[in-house]
Amino acid sequence: MNFYQLLTILNARKWLALFVFFLTVLTVTLISLWLPKSYVATTALVVNYSGEDVITGQRTSALSTPGYMGTQMDIINSQNVALKVVNKLGLYTNPAYVEAYYKATEGKIEIQNWLAGFVLGGLQVIPSKSSNVITIGYQAADPKYAATLANAFAESYVETNLEMKTNPSRRTSEWFKGQVEDMRQNLVNAQEKLSEYQRKKVIVSIDERLDVEMGRLSQLSQQLVVAQSDLFNIESQLESINKPDSRNSALLSDPIVRDIKAALSAAEVRIDELKQRVSRNHPDYISAASEIRSLKAKFYTELALARKRLENSLQIARQSVGGLEAAISKQKQTLLDINANRNELDVLKRDVTNAEQVLTQATQRLSQTTLESDLSQSDVSILTKATPPLNSSKPKVKLNIILSMFLGLILGVGFALLAELLNRKARTVDDLNNIGIPLLGEISYSRQAKG
Repeated sequence: MNFYQLLTILNARKWLALFVFFLTVLTVTLISLWLPKSYVATTALVVNYSGEDVITGQRTSALSTPGYMGTQMDIINSQNVALKVVNKLGLYTNPAYVEAYYKATEGKIEIQNWLAGFVLGGLQVIPSKSSNVITIGYQAADPKYAATLANAFAESYVETNLEMKTNPSRRTSEWFKGQVEDMRQNLVNAQEKLSEYQRKKVIVSIDERLDVEMGRLSQLSQQLVVAQSDLFNIESQLESINKPDSRNSALLSDPIVRDIKAALSAAEVRIDELKQRVSRNHPDYISAASEIRSLKAKFYTELALARKRLENSLQIARQSVGGLEAAISKQKQTLLDINANRNELDVLKRDVTNAEQVLTQATQRLSQTTLESDLSQSDVSILTKATPPLNSSKPKVKLNIILSMFLGLILGVGFALLAELLNRKARTVDDLNNIGIPLLGEISYSRQAKG
């Protein structure tokens, strides 16, 4: 079929095509006029969000996160926001809604949940492609009702956004409160351990005590050197006395022995002088000889006593050296104990310092999270509130009529072609050639000949 044949068919079936065309347009127009009108009220929101991690305090721009705006749209379309709208407007007390609820569910679910799903049916959320603006629209038969629902959804979303920001901070704040109490108790325990250790070890200033004990050790060491030197001298003297060829030089150095020795020597000089002048029976000679015997007896007695004194001095010197060595050993142990105490004290002080640092950091985070949990300003602002629309959004009569014309034109052509197929007629020379009938002649149509 060529274009000429198509035009011929349409010309022959023009009344059928026109009938279908006008019937289609009329039907769509009547249906558009018959359909109930619906109105869409819109409100605009500005999302200007800068997120903050409640643990680290690091601020990040959530708007740069992929899918953030999509997440906000899902939040607006969530059951949580819808429930806030239902409770905010008190829809569960509206008799019309209550009646519809019982008809639909027979009371099998909670009315708030059913109404939340119901009001979500008319919600429209449209994000801006080039800005941080989200448009919330609500479609309803009543323009005032549509504006009320749109504003309610916007306000509920703002409240939900604020709750999503403050609730984690509030929970974190509560957690930090418990942690701060534990950390404060840990600090108190560490301080008590430090104080108890200082009282137990009688530690006022461990550095000063260490200096004192070091000085005492130095003094004891010096005393030990002196005592060991004295002991060596006494041992040397006794060793010289005990030699077979010893002349008791060590004993003769004793002051008493030395004095008696000097007196004995003087007596011997005097008796020698008396031998030259008097006889042995002379009273002076007898007195001098008696004095010499007495001095010799006393000399040997004092030699024995000097030896005994030297042996006693040796014993005392050995005891002194032993006592000083024991005192030095004890003093060294005292210094070791002080060093050990200082190490333990350093550990306890470090525990107190660490506990103070941890408590300070935790207290700072507690203050921050407490402030965040008390925020009353959301990062989402209502740019424009919804107002009752003057014109309905549906049905769009003019648009529907235009579309019905195109549809009617297509249907008219279609029905014309269908009628031609059901009742085929030869209308052109090509039609005769297609069915194999010979052409006898052709008569041209002329309006002048008809006249």
